[in-house]
Amino acid sequence: MAWKSLDDMELDGKRVLTRVDINVPVEDGAVTDATRIARIVPTVRDILDAGGTPVLLAHFGRPKGQRVDDLSLQPLVPTLEAHFGAEVIFAADCRGPAAEAAIAARQPGQVVLLENTRFHPGEEKNDPELAAEMAALGDVYVNDAFSAAHRAHASTEGIAHHLPSCAGRLMAAELSALEAALGDPKRPVAAVVGGAKVSTKLDLLSNLTEKVDILIIGGGMANTFLAAQGVGVGASLCEHDMAGTAREIAEKAAAGGCEILLPRDVVVAREFKAGAPSETVKAEECPQDAMILDAGPDSVAHIKSVFDRAETLIWNGPLGAFEIAPFDAATNAAAEHAAALTEQGKLVSVAGGGDTVAALNKTGAAERFSYISTAGGAFLEWMEGKTLPGVAALG
Repeated sequence: MAWKSLDDMELDGKRVLTRVDINVPVEDGAVTDATRIARIVPTVRDILDAGGTPVLLAHFGRPKGQRVDDLSLQPLVPTLEAHFGAEVIFAADCRGPAAEAAIAARQPGQVVLLENTRFHPGEEKNDPELAAEMAALGDVYVNDAFSAAHRAHASTEGIAHHLPSCAGRLMAAELSALEAALGDPKRPVAAVVGGAKVSTKLDLLSNLTEKVDILIIGGGMANTFLAAQGVGVGASLCEHDMAGTAREIAEKAAAGGCEILLPRDVVVAREFKAGAPSETVKAEECPQDAMILDAGPDSVAHIKSVFDRAETLIWNGPLGAFEIAPFDAATNAAAEHAAALTEQGKLVSVAGGGDTVAALNKTGAAERFSYISTAGGAFLEWMEGKTLPGVAALG
C-alpha cells in the first residue's frame, strides 16, 4: 500500500502529534534499555529541523484505563532529552486542559510528551470522542509506532481520521523492509519459522506457504511436523493433536510449489539444562527417552545451502532451544551465515519477533541483517497477511 512520509508533509510551525513506542523497561525509575527510544530519534529530530513541534503520544504498561502513578511517562523525560538533544516538556494528560497548556507554552526546539494514553479507557476501545480530543491538540498526525499498528486504538487509528497523516521514519523503514520481504521480493524467498508450537503460528505458516519458495521449520514445531510424517520424536515437545493440521499445511505447500524443509538430523538429550550430555542422530532415530533440542550439523549445512541460493530471507523463531548451550548451535550457525551473505550483498534478510531478536542478538548477527523488527505482534500479523489498522489508516 502507499503511505505518505514526513517528506510529504508541511511541518513548519505545526503541532505534530507523533505516536511513538517508548514502552521501555524501567527499574528504580531508570531506563534499562533505551533501544526503542533511540529508534524514534530520526523522526523527532526531522520534525524539529523542519520547524515543527513533536507532541509525543505513547502508552506504557497496562494500566487498564486507570491512572497508575507507577506507569507514568514522566520518568522517561531525562532519557528522552539525552537522546533527542532537546528539552522535553511533560503534560500530565494526553487530552484536555493539561495537554493544551503544555503545548501552548512550548518554545521553538522543544518536544512535548503527553501522559500515558492508556490511562483513559477510551484508548484501547478506540473511542471516537477521545480520538477527537487528542486530534484537537495537533495539526498533523505522524505514526511512528509500527509495534502498535496491529491495534485499532484511539492514538494509533482513530486520530488518523481527523488530521493529515503520515508514517514516521521508523514506521516507513519497517513498512519498506516488510514490503521488500513479502510484498514484491527478489526470489527465491526463504523463510525460517521456529518456536515451540504449531498452534501459535497456524496463520503465519498458512500464509507463508503462498508467499515463499522454501519454508524452513525449526524448534518444537518441527517435531510436530516430523511426528505427522510418522517419525518418532521420543520425549520431545510435540503437539501430537496438531498432526492433521501439519499435514494439511504440508499439502498446501506442495500444491503451491513451496518446499518445506525439516531437520535431517537432530541433537537430543535426556534433560534440558546447560551442558546436558547430548548426541546427534538422524531425525528418524530419536531415542524414546530423549528430547530433540536442536537441529544437527547436516540440517544446518542444508539450511546454509538454501540461504546461498535465496535472494530474500524472512526469519521468525529459533531453530532450537537457543537459550541454553549447546542447543543454540544451529540457530547461531545459520544466523551467522545469513548475516555474512547479507554483508556480501547476496541476501536481503528481515527478521522479527521477541525470541528471534533475542537469538540473533545473542549471536551478534542481528546488526548485520538488512532489517530487524522489534514489533512483535505487528510483525507477526503482517507476515500472516492481516491488515494492520494503524497502517491502513495512513492510506
